[in-house]
Amino acid sequence: MTMIDDPTAAELGDEVRLGSVAAMGLLFERHAEAIYNYCFRRCASWDVAEDLTSVVFLEAWRCRSRLVVHHESALPWLYGIATNVCRNQSRSQRRYRHVLARLPAAEASDDHADDVVARLDDEQTMREILDRLAGLSPRDRDVLALVVWEEMDHASVAATLGIPVGTVKSRMSRVRRQLRLPSASEPEKEQR
Repeated sequence: MTMIDDPTAAELGDEVRLGSVAAMGLLFERHAEAIYNYCFRRCASWDVAEDLTSVVFLEAWRCRSRLVVHHESALPWLYGIATNVCRNQSRSQRRYRHVLARLPAAEASDDHADDVVARLDDEQTMREILDRLAGLSPRDRDVLALVVWEEMDHASVAATLGIPVGTVKSRMSRVRRQLRLPSASEPEKEQR
């Protein structure tokens, strides 16, 4: 297998499906940051997001024969894997919290480093957002995360989640109603 210097997404996908480690490395270089940010937005922890990103690419390697390029990108396929990885992590985390709830609380140690404070603030903000979204069904949260946070078009979201485009649109409409968000076609009302 010979790697092309700057392969298209389709060429890269072919190489990955054939088992090229170099192609998988290039796929990681191209999309790791997007997957990392997506995972953070789903779990509200930079450390967990880093671990989940690793799991996503390990899983991508394991099921590389099923790699699908959509709109000249393997990113929708990777988002699909990331969605499942995040769901699994969320279930595991719920079980873990349930077990920890039965133990006495540990004392937290203070760390005054600026980056730690910033990370904690980011995590707190993300937890608050996820708490607000808790009333949505997991399927609606998946669509919202891909459309709003990852700025994917409806067709790409449909390909990522393996659902029809119309289902993506109806789920986003339901999310907008539940969260009272303006639709893309409605102008936001000026506040006075």
